[in-house]
This record gives sequence, C-alpha cells and structure tokens, in this order.
Amino acid sequence: MLAIGIDIGGTKILGAVVDATGNILSTKKIPSPAQDPDKMVRAVAELIAELAKGAPEEILGVGVAAAGFIDAEQSTILYAPNLNWRNEPLRDRLQASVPFRIVIENDANAAGWAEYKFGAGKGSKDMAMLTLGTGVGGAIIADHKLRRGGFGIGGELGHIRVVQDGLQCGCGRKGCVEQYASGSAVVREAKALVAAGSPLASRLTELSQTPDGLTGMLVYQALLEGDPGAIFLVNQAGGYLGQAMGSITAAIDPQIYVIGGGLSEAGELILAPIREAFLKELPARGFRPEARVVAATFSNQAGVIGAADLARESLG
Repeated sequence: MLAIGIDIGGTKILGAVVDATGNILSTKKIPSPAQDPDKMVRAVAELIAELAKGAPEEILGVGVAAAGFIDAEQSTILYAPNLNWRNEPLRDRLQASVPFRIVIENDANAAGWAEYKFGAGKGSKDMAMLTLGTGVGGAIIADHKLRRGGFGIGGELGHIRVVQDGLQCGCGRKGCVEQYASGSAVVREAKALVAAGSPLASRLTELSQTPDGLTGMLVYQALLEGDPGAIFLVNQAGGYLGQAMGSITAAIDPQIYVIGGGLSEAGELILAPIREAFLKELPARGFRPEARVVAATFSNQAGVIGAADLARESLG
C-alpha cells in the first residue's frame, strides 16, 4: 500500500506519495502560509487531494510532519517556536476535509525515522538524528523504536543548553544549542562579522555587500571556496553541536548520529568539527565505544518519506 507524506516548513510544504520501501513515486511543493493556521489547513488539504489523484484507493493514510511539540495522541501541535501554532488541533482540522486517516508527527522525528529505516541509520538499533536548519531538530530511535516520551514531545535535542544564560531561544529558555548550531545561527553570526568589519568577513562582505544581503547560500558558497570566515563560523557551530552530543550520549548512548538539514550539505566541512567536538565531550572517552557521526542520506526528502512510513506503521 502507498502512503502520502507531508512536510510542513516555514517557507514551503512538500508532499509525496511513498511506497513501502521508502521510494518516492510523485512529489509536489507549494508555498507555506506559516503564520496563518486557517490557510495552512486549506493548503495541506488541497495538496493531499492533488497527490491522491489517480490512485486514491491505494492510499492507506497520510503522515503530516510539522515543526513543534506534538501531543502524545499525535493530533495537536502544542507549541511551535518558529511557526504561529499554539494548541493547534491540526489532525482534527485536516481530517474534516481529507478522506484518508491522518497521523501528525514532529518533522525531525519523521526525518529521523526515514534515515533509520531507509537511509544513513539503516541497520542500527539505537540512533540519534540532529537536523540543522532554521532550528536544530532531534529524533531518538532506541531499540528499534521512535521515542516520543511520556507526553509525546521527547527528542527535542535542539533545546539542550550549551551556554549558561546564553541567547534567548524560542522555547523560552536561554542558551539552547539551536541558537548556536542551526543554519539560522550561522547566518546570524556571519552578519555580525560583516557588520563589525571583521577581517574574517572580507569574502562574506564581497558576496553580500551589506549584512542584510547575506544569506545561507552565500555563506555556503564562501565555505566551499575555503573562506576563513565561513570556516570559522561552521567550526564554531560544529563545536557547540558536539558539546550537546556529549550530553545526549550520556543519556541515550546511540550507536550512530545522523546529521541532516541544510548545514549537512557541507559534508565533511561540518561533520569534521562536529566529530572533533563530540569526542572531546564524550564521557569516559577511551573506555567505551564511540558513536559514528555521518551525514543524512535523504536531505530535504527525509520528512515526507518518514511521515509516510510512520503513517503506514500506525494505520496499517
């Protein structure tokens, strides 16, 4: 049987029809009305209807991946730091206009499940995924099961504190790792370097002209060129992430860390500083096995693949 996966992001919504082996049969992408819950429900319902055309009888169900804290019943988005959702009953609202059964899942959980079942984490028993995008998402697979916690909102690894009394986070705490190791954090720090006229920012300034003109793609371009400023920023982000991973390891002891999200596109340029910082922070290093740190396989498609497969498992 087929399933539909939907991945709701801050700028776009990606949908796909996915088979039982994780293969994507068709996709469609639309803009995301992220700040308007009513428009979001209509947009997702229309996208599902469009994807189901042609073979609706073969669709077992729909998995919808969204950023934020999802309740234990996988129906309500309790809180989304980067989207305008507070206690949003997304499953019930969608179900009112969609003929298929629906499961709501955290977007990082969905991506992590895709990597565990079909991608970089395939064959492992215990895996942790960290996605480096607008924020830092997390997913925990323990003993072959996705761990959501007692209230459904476990695995929020981006909200591990790495700086005491640090930068304010959207979750309400200060010093969370997503404020230091996300793609957004790297761009913020790059803009600060340009604004300060730092010698490290010479190439970044050439590319952007002004701090406001600097984007993630320009930082990435500078990184690929070997620019010292971009390398400094990525090493700094990797250092903070590795620090968080030391704490994660103490708690759940994964066999493998899968790094996804936009920053992971830099490959070894980001993985190397993450590994170095992680090993420095590894409890009892030298007296225990060391988890592997690898890049994700599916990039931007992980969310829809994982959401579809989780729907299949939940509804099958």
